[in-house]
Amino acid sequence: MTTPPELQITGNTPPECEALLTPACIAFALRLAQAFGGEARALLAAREEAAARRDAGELPAFAPETEEIRKSEWQVAPPPPFLQDRRVEITAPAERKKTILALNSDAKVFMADFEDSLTPTWANLMRGQLALFDAARGECTMRDETRNKNYALNPEHKCALIVRPRGWHLQERHVLLNGVPIPGALWDFAVFFHHNAKILLERGRAPCFYLPKTEHWREAELWEKAMSFAEKEHSLPQNCAKATLLIETLPAVFQMHEILHAMRGRLTGLNCGRWDYIFSYIKTLRAFPERVLPGRETVTMAQPFLAAYSRELVETCHKRGAHAMGGMSAFIPIRGDEKANAKALEQVRADKRRELANGHDGTWVAHPDLIAVAREVFDEAMPGENQKTFLAGKTHSAEQLLQTPEGEITADGFDNNIHVALHYIAAWLGGAGAVPIFNLMEDAATAEIARTQLWQWQKYGAKLQGGETVTAALFEERLKAVLPKVKTAASKFAEAGGGATSESANAAAALHTYAAAELLRDLVRSDLPPNFLTTPASEMID
Repeated sequence: MTTPPELQITGNTPPECEALLTPACIAFALRLAQAFGGEARALLAAREEAAARRDAGELPAFAPETEEIRKSEWQVAPPPPFLQDRRVEITAPAERKKTILALNSDAKVFMADFEDSLTPTWANLMRGQLALFDAARGECTMRDETRNKNYALNPEHKCALIVRPRGWHLQERHVLLNGVPIPGALWDFAVFFHHNAKILLERGRAPCFYLPKTEHWREAELWEKAMSFAEKEHSLPQNCAKATLLIETLPAVFQMHEILHAMRGRLTGLNCGRWDYIFSYIKTLRAFPERVLPGRETVTMAQPFLAAYSRELVETCHKRGAHAMGGMSAFIPIRGDEKANAKALEQVRADKRRELANGHDGTWVAHPDLIAVAREVFDEAMPGENQKTFLAGKTHSAEQLLQTPEGEITADGFDNNIHVALHYIAAWLGGAGAVPIFNLMEDAATAEIARTQLWQWQKYGAKLQGGETVTAALFEERLKAVLPKVKTAASKFAEAGGGATSESANAAAALHTYAAAELLRDLVRSDLPPNFLTTPASEMID
């Protein structure tokens, strides 16, 4: 591997992945970082300035300076034929086995994730890129020695591939430009686009991306610039790259028209990233003690502020001709308990019926067994490819979008947040970014809710049901009580094969429990909660 003198790659690349790091690929990533890395850093600085204004008492609102975009008539470009029907999408980390299983499934779309469900070790990132390189060519195979089983991608599969790069906030510390890490978003995008854009177009598909963690329409505009730059660099048609953007931050819900407008030639839809959205609500309104959220289990899509968010997204998308995608139900099948499994599946159905009634054109699942459950709901009431003609004719005020939900904080909910945050962080440090805990699929977003709620409850002395006040001492007491339970659960999880992640990662999760506890202490005790737990956690992985 030869790199330009100003670019340094420090990661220990797995031998099978070295062929990806061609001079042309590295040169393209360098030019992309040189062109847009500075603007990405400036936008992150603008986020901090906006956060400071909110900490001083300013609430998110619709911006008067972009009112004309919201009021004027325009639409996004129509999606390509293979993205017209998106009724069920499955998501999973960009891992080889999961890529094969997802693309072979009956889902319409597979979102291969480099973000919330993938621990960004250099080996994980590069092996994920290699899996997608093979999948783009219809040639992905795998031998699982522990199960004595072979896996192979059906080259005639119908499932569309969409890649989620990391958000603008995450840096790729293994790739340094003049000694400074480049944005992880640009690295993930550059490697995938360079190797696969042309071959996907030749096969009747397109390079497609799910864009996470946007807080301002200018961040979407930066993606537009980067994608246009990539198309020109590779002599490909403008707007051949397609994108869907997750509305998973509170500031972004006030800028959906502006976001769609900024990428109107290639943005095919918006998605309700509900778990990150709840986390963002806590983080964005961290200086407002009257906006403390109740227990995580009570903050469902039936809550008025989340129902308004879902319906506002549908109304915005359909007015502009875009898909309005629903979010993820965290429930997963429960093996060995028929009654509990039936209850979980009915909760999934109820969640998908609610999305369908709100007007969504499709939804997400995290487990292959749930594809049929979600599809049955949408097939029954949505016979066409989508329901973009659904327009309720109603918009929502800032007050409705910001309405604080009511509910209790229980002692069990307090302990559950500690358990989930601790177990997830331990698994993440061990290389696993998606972990089933208590029969729910947890990723970074749900762990973020758990740890920021712990911070918020301690910060403002929230009362548990029964009257006990949440204090630093109570948190420490319960952390010490929960910690051995997490270590035992992680060990059993590893012995059982883990389900959502590799055996080696789950075994490592049991080894990282105490390091995870120290990180969780820092996160909960800080004066201000760090913007993302994955930022300090990234310093603890290879």
